[in-house]
Amino acid sequence: MSHLYNLAIIGAGPAGIATAVEGYLQGIRDIILLEKDQNHNSTIRKYYKDNKRVDKDWKGQKVELDGRIYFVDGTKETTLDFFDEILDHHSVELQTHVEVQSIEKKDNFFEVFMAGKSVRAKNVVVTIGRMGKPNKPSYKVPSGIKKKIGYTLDDCSEGEKILVVGGGDSAVEYAVDLSEKNDVAICYRRETFRRANPTNQTNIANAIMHKEVRPILGINIDGLEDVDGRVKVLFSEVEDEVFDRVIYAIGGTTPSAFLASSGIEEADGKPVHDDNYETNIKGMFVAGDITQESGGSIALGLNHGYAIACYIQGGDQLPAD
Repeated sequence: MSHLYNLAIIGAGPAGIATAVEGYLQGIRDIILLEKDQNHNSTIRKYYKDNKRVDKDWKGQKVELDGRIYFVDGTKETTLDFFDEILDHHSVELQTHVEVQSIEKKDNFFEVFMAGKSVRAKNVVVTIGRMGKPNKPSYKVPSGIKKKIGYTLDDCSEGEKILVVGGGDSAVEYAVDLSEKNDVAICYRRETFRRANPTNQTNIANAIMHKEVRPILGINIDGLEDVDGRVKVLFSEVEDEVFDRVIYAIGGTTPSAFLASSGIEEADGKPVHDDNYETNIKGMFVAGDITQESGGSIALGLNHGYAIACYIQGGDQLPAD
């Protein structure tokens, strides 16, 4: 018979790590943390530029921390160091490069299926985030320019004419950052950047005022065309324009197919759960920004992990060893 963990956690972002560490501090042992990427907090690593501010609270919404993980505002680098440290100091097994495909409820345990293998656990917590599945444009991207379309800054270089699409924090930060060494425009379907936090609103306003970033606001995009390997953007209300690269920063979506394959019910684009973050399947929980309509703070993710750990250890999911 294969090993039976007390707790399996899918996703090693802030909520996943918090659930694991708070569970350990509550006395739960035999915890496994499963991450599809090469390291924990892949969203922060991929979608946050170097030295980006990382706030405890999202858009200034103050959230008091309930658990024993004390997180404060910092940068991308200090945040990753922080989570490195707390993982190093607690006996939590982290497996990377393992993408969970589905979860199946058995009589008294769950089987978590991955490519070529599975693990068994008494309780499962799903903490995969929305940015694990970034939103993509609804129109087709011609095959010849797919390498010129991105969702992060990974492939950007210098001296390019770049269009950033989106109006949230990531879009604004990408535009301002790229404008130092590129010709940058930002396209957003609304007239203002009200979704961005106050600091980013100030930064983009300054960049536009100093003509470092060119705004294309209140404008929709109908499609893209390949023009000799460059990207022709077909705007609805203004003249079409050709760019070297287009970066989409238009948020992410709940991984509905995965939730459905695991039997987790959804309503209004979110997994259904009770006050303990337990889904319609007893012993299966959700945590982090997957529980939110849009976005979510690190503080909320940490609190979700604490609440779940307390409930599991104080409830009847774990029989006495």
